[in-house]
Amino acid sequence: MANLNLNEFTEKVYGCWLGKNIGGTLGTPFEGKQKLLDVTDFHSPSGKPLANDDLDLQLIWLKALEDRGPLGINEKVLGEYWINYIPPHWNEYGVGKSNMKAGILPPLCGDYENAWRNSNGAWIRSEVWACCTPGCPEIATKYAWYDACVDHGTGEGTYAELFTAAVESAAFILSDRDRLIKIGLSHIPADCRVSKSVRIALDGYARGFGWEKTRQLVLDDSKDLGWFQAPANVAFFVIGWLYGEGDFKKSLLIATDCGDDTDCTAATLGSILGIVGGAKGIPADWKKFIGDDIVSVAIDRGSCFVPRSCTELTEHVVRMSVQVLAAYQAPVSITDKPTDLSDFDYSRLTASAVYKKKLAGINNALCFDFIHTQVSLLYKTGISVHPNDTAELTVTLRNLLPDPRHLDISYILPDGFTLLEGKRHVSLMHNTGKTSPEYVFTVKFKVGEVVQPHNRGVLQMIAPGRPTVVLVPLLWLGA
Repeated sequence: MANLNLNEFTEKVYGCWLGKNIGGTLGTPFEGKQKLLDVTDFHSPSGKPLANDDLDLQLIWLKALEDRGPLGINEKVLGEYWINYIPPHWNEYGVGKSNMKAGILPPLCGDYENAWRNSNGAWIRSEVWACCTPGCPEIATKYAWYDACVDHGTGEGTYAELFTAAVESAAFILSDRDRLIKIGLSHIPADCRVSKSVRIALDGYARGFGWEKTRQLVLDDSKDLGWFQAPANVAFFVIGWLYGEGDFKKSLLIATDCGDDTDCTAATLGSILGIVGGAKGIPADWKKFIGDDIVSVAIDRGSCFVPRSCTELTEHVVRMSVQVLAAYQAPVSITDKPTDLSDFDYSRLTASAVYKKKLAGINNALCFDFIHTQVSLLYKTGISVHPNDTAELTVTLRNLLPDPRHLDISYILPDGFTLLEGKRHVSLMHNTGKTSPEYVFTVKFKVGEVVQPHNRGVLQMIAPGRPTVVLVPLLWLGA
């Protein structure tokens, strides 16, 4: 068990939000510039930060945590909060919301017809999860998946948030830059593009290249992905971290000078360095320049109360961190006692075999928790159908309670659809507490000659002796 001193932890959380605000304010005037830059200082009026959705959106995730509790968060909850509290329709934000409004649930809404699924909208908002799970990267990445998949599905943008969430969570326990980057890489697939870009940055630094040459190597490898995409921009903040050699200003300026999504790269690096060094490690003149306020651009403040300063945000997050750690029975506590890491197992910061198995199985299946049974629904032939198509689903049932269970299954189909193949009865084995028994089966439908724009149905399961009826929504869009 590790213990973090409350005052020291609070200083790191405050440093995270100050660093986020500083980096966002530094980089925002240059956002989208696809060239080497030569930024030496802020290009905005002193006294207040510039508005930045990187920090803005996390206020809504904090609200969701406070409203629903640590165990009440999942991708569907965050999807509903998106629709209610986040008005902008930029890029993946707009695609994810449009798909949800059409009835497509997360994570499928983040994949469907989404040209921005590899972009930057997710990894820029991982700090709230990390601050609430200090020293617990696997809990942080669980929240990060719920978050990122809403508007990035199973794209590189999601892997990018898993990376930053793991790094930031571990940074509350560990300050070694190289080890933190390795920890982040352990939480994403080795063959994903984010991993490849970060490794290019690491290799260029190790070989003694200047940061400009290393940046160009990253750009050359990412040409096929294009502008404003996660792999290159994550590598850009890593380049700033590597070549900044521990200097806060130098690090953020190099990250900004790499160009592209400059507010995101500088803001994320600022938050990481703020966690590692605390607020006291941030240069006083830069702290004074941006002040303590949070300026909003992407959320509906008229519909909810959220913190209006970094100090207030820190207070809320610290309170929630204690609750999250307790809810997950995490091996980290936050108390008034001195920080004590003497018994902490640092290997826990690296992704476990169980985590890696789950990571390898990531897909855009829809998951539903019906207390006694969890249902996973994978659209094997896609959610779009043509007349006379055969539509196929993979259904996975998982027993969540100790008793074995019978499930009677029926299908309420859209007009014109015919069931070709599907179970009518399933027997689930009992849950031993160590394993959660699964039953997987295929369902096939024949699509009618006339297809509507929206074709809705229901997969119904009744467990005799149980009051909760399993009602899983089905949806196909006319192609």
